Parts: sequence; structure tokens; C-alpha cells
Amino acid sequence: MSGAVLLIVLAAALLHGIWNAIAKAIPARLVSSALIGLVYLVVGAVGCVFLPFPPAAAWPYILVSAAVQTLYLVLLTAAYAKSEFGRTYPLTRGIAVLGVTLFSTTLLGEQMTPAQLGGVAVVAASLFALSWSPRGRKGGGGTWMAVAVGITITAYSVIDGMGVRLSGEPLGYAAWLFLLQGVTIPLVCFLLSRDRAEMLRGMRRHAPMGAIGGVLSLVAYTIVVWAQTLAPLAVVSALRETGVLAAGVIGYLVFRERFSPWRLTATVVAVSGIVAIRLGG
Repeated sequence: MSGAVLLIVLAAALLHGIWNAIAKAIPARLVSSALIGLVYLVVGAVGCVFLPFPPAAAWPYILVSAAVQTLYLVLLTAAYAKSEFGRTYPLTRGIAVLGVTLFSTTLLGEQMTPAQLGGVAVVAASLFALSWSPRGRKGGGGTWMAVAVGITITAYSVIDGMGVRLSGEPLGYAAWLFLLQGVTIPLVCFLLSRDRAEMLRGMRRHAPMGAIGGVLSLVAYTIVVWAQTLAPLAVVSALRETGVLAAGVIGYLVFRERFSPWRLTATVVAVSGIVAIRLGG
């Protein structure tokens, strides 16, 4: 991975941390997911007009990924409603780093240097450390929800890693993926809503914030899909999940969550893992 690609993926990680904070800040979880999905619909539709159409071989991956990512976003906002941002976000991303590394190196046969593998392991360990509080456990339901989110992240990351390489057109692949999610996410949210009139009012009330979150999410994942054509999936995953560093600061400043010496240490360790990944390549 070149230095330029590394910096771009790290920028995507920052955007990822910010849009997750926005998803947490919108109090109604279905409103948050639906607004993000509508942004996907609009931008994805525009992209589909101007970008290359994905080949037939890529379509099974696009369809399955759209379904998995719809489930992911609904579960993610539900997890944020049950537990702290500073714990849920690192846990979901740590599970994804380990899961993507396991699948990409065993089933896909991707080759990584020992230093890269060590860096991925360090990043994953630091993410789990960030999600753990020495002061005790709280919100068990939110923890299990976060585990489910981590599993869906692993699934769609591997699916898209294979699909985008088959397509040969990362931007066209991403455009159709977002267009499909732009239909399925709002639809699922409306079906799950118990008070759709209130949901519509909430969407109008939080539209500006939801639009910003949707755009940041779209840009961040488009970068990831592009990077997956240039570097091993496990490396891209580990670098993307360092958005938790920004999430820790956001949790402290915005949600008034405690940023303890424990979390500071884990953050420093995560940075050392990033360095190992870069130097090991």
C-alpha cells in the first residue's frame, strides 16, 4: 500500500467516525437510518447514470452486500440506542478487523507480511481494549447487539472485497450498491416503525444532520471499496477501523463520555499498529 493510499484510507476512517457519531446523536434510530439511506438513494442514482455499469459477475455480490448492509445499519443504530458510543463503536470495528483478516487470509488466500499481520493484530487488540471499561460492564444488551453489528461488517467487507475486484469498476460498483441500499434501508425502517407519522416528523426535524451523515458515510465507504482493489482486505479493514480514534475524542467532547488513561493507552497502541502495517508492506 502506497503512502498516498494509506492517507486516503485514514481520511475515510476519520469520516467514518464522524458519521457514526451523527448516527448516535440522532435520538430516533430508525429516523437516523432512513435519512442516511435517502442520501444513498439520491447520490447512488446520479452515480449510476454517469458511471460504468458493473459486469454480470459482480451483481450477486452487489445484491447480497446491499441486503447485509441494510441489516448492518439498522442493527448499528439500535446498538447505539442501548450503549455508549465510545464502547459500541470500537467493539464492532474490532470484530470486523479480526473477521476480515481470518476470511481474507484463509478463504481468499491473500498474502500478508508478518509485520502487516502483527499490525492488524495490534489494531484489533486496541479496538477491543477501547470497548472495555475497567469500571465494570454495563449495557449487556448493547454489547450483544454490537457483536451482531461486527459480524455484519465482516460479511459485507469480504463480499464487497471480492465483488469489486470482479467488477473492475469500483465507482460503478459503489454507485449501484448505494442505490439499492437507498431503496431497502428507508423501506425497512418504515416497516419497522410503530408510528410512521412521528417518524416522518423526525426525519424533517433531523434532515440536515442526517444528510451530512449520509454523505460522509457514502464518501468513506466509496474510498474503502476503491482501496480494496489496491491492497489486501485485512489491511484496508484495519486502517478503516482506526476511525475509533476520532470516535473516542467525539465521545468525550460531544457525548461527555469518559476518556480514561486506559483508552488513551489503547489509542496510542492502535497508532503503533498502523505504523507496523505501513512499514510492513
